[in-house]
Amino acid sequence: MFKCFRKIAYRTTKRCLDIVGSGAGLAVTAPLWLPAAAAVRLTMGSPIFFRQTRPGLGGHPFEMLKFRTMREPKPGEDRLKSDADRLTPVGAFLRETSIDELPTLFNVLEGDMSLVGPRPLLMRYLDRYTPEQARRHEVKPGVTGWAQVNGRNALSWEEKFAHDVWYVDHQSLLLDVKILAMTVAKVLAREGIAAEGEATMTEFMGTDA
Repeated sequence: MFKCFRKIAYRTTKRCLDIVGSGAGLAVTAPLWLPAAAAVRLTMGSPIFFRQTRPGLGGHPFEMLKFRTMREPKPGEDRLKSDADRLTPVGAFLRETSIDELPTLFNVLEGDMSLVGPRPLLMRYLDRYTPEQARRHEVKPGVTGWAQVNGRNALSWEEKFAHDVWYVDHQSLLLDVKILAMTVAKVLAREGIAAEGEATMTEFMGTDA
């Protein structure tokens, strides 16, 4: 019973931290929004925001919001295979500084995401996870997470998922605060933005048995 109470207390406190933290984050970063939006509009046109359905808690879909970092595909250009070519200089800067992630703070306020948790990936990956990897959806996805502060996109998919599941098994308020503090250092150092030779990461096709 004490374990159940502790879990409820943690979830309640974490939600309070999410609301206060995302609200404070939006207020502190407010001066960056107009320049970022103007830069996206001038170099990539409309829309300014990138919206995509991602799996949340339990794999249930929600619409994630970010600043757009890629131009639209040219006629005949494969949207799924042209990330590196479509990433603009402005978009690369937004990613390197994590400014593109600021709109996800609204997802945190709405309760679809948390400040800390496994990153929300693509809906089409859901059927590609092993049962162990799928455990990453036992918690809300996060703006940052244990995998992000331990290599980010420089990790292999299997390494990222192992970090995600480790977080699920070890989550605590102290760990969340530690991850948030480490995230600030990682963002300032601009580490692990992309996998070698890629704009972000290669597509996850599943783990061989």
